[in-house]
Amino acid sequence: MLQFNNVPRCAVLVLALSGAGGAAASPSADQPVPSVAVTATRDPVDKSYRRMIRGMDRFAREAPVLAPGAVLRFRLLPRLPGTSMDGIEMKVVGDTLAIPVPVSTDNGFTLARDERAWREDAALVANRRTASMTWRADVRSPGVPDGMRRLGDLRLECRVGMEAGLVSNNAHLFAWLGDLLANPDQVCNDADGRYLFFTDRPVFAVTLHASGRATPAPLRFLYTGGHVQAPDLPWCDCQVLLERSYHAPIWDRAWPDDTLLSFETMDDPPPPGAPAAPGVEPGYTRGQVRALLGPGTAVAFRDGREAWLYPRTDDRRAAEKPEYLVLFDAGGRVVKSRMRR
Repeated sequence: MLQFNNVPRCAVLVLALSGAGGAAASPSADQPVPSVAVTATRDPVDKSYRRMIRGMDRFAREAPVLAPGAVLRFRLLPRLPGTSMDGIEMKVVGDTLAIPVPVSTDNGFTLARDERAWREDAALVANRRTASMTWRADVRSPGVPDGMRRLGDLRLECRVGMEAGLVSNNAHLFAWLGDLLANPDQVCNDADGRYLFFTDRPVFAVTLHASGRATPAPLRFLYTGGHVQAPDLPWCDCQVLLERSYHAPIWDRAWPDDTLLSFETMDDPPPPGAPAAPGVEPGYTRGQVRALLGPGTAVAFRDGREAWLYPRTDDRRAAEKPEYLVLFDAGGRVVKSRMRR
């Protein structure tokens, strides 16, 4: 399991909002409130409108430093197998109001400020069970190349998501996180915080670009570093997104906010000069790799592919050893591998 100050945990969050702070004109209490017909499935973890507004407020305070000119949205991602992400409808529901929230084709949305919704401690309700989706804050600065992410944006995503209370609501997860849920800074500024981000396609390598240097990120940043195995997936927001999950060094101020992250996907050919695991060739079987490198930490994906990470997660001398990552196809043959010292 993931560890955070010796408490097992797996924290993952949602997206949030357009514009600096997402402030919108708030209708007065005596204005008519539009209604929307949504077959909502209420459950105890519908997202709190007040908490999400607090996340927006944090964005407004910190964006000028971490992500000048950035915009904020919320975004929905699948969490459970079989969850349909088509035709999602949402509304803000209070004692006397039901305000429709338009959802875009990428399942992103913005949230307007409404005094009555705040006063009535409203909830954001979707026509899906809340626990069937992963929620994330999505911060985007202008000028970032397509397919890349900016580290300052990711830092702010974590802080907004934690402030907004978008962490998974599973009872097991709450037992793991305890009082830490109330402390966004402890999660986002600690190397053991392990806040998960997701790529658009299955990822194989992450590279950090800063000060004219391109530095491969630790391979253990991928797939929760192998800490979340099949029995743990029901308690992790990465349940159906494991092959797209990665950590970023948001806690490490040695990397400036303008650091860019680029991604090599599982389906991309290896870039020229990329070091492979020693002796491992495409087409090798699992048995051949085991004979060369020994047993690794295996991470199985839903499409039948599998990644082996070295050193193993239980290796106490891992920090002294080079890292290897080997990707197998659904037939158990090596697709490609990578080494990082």
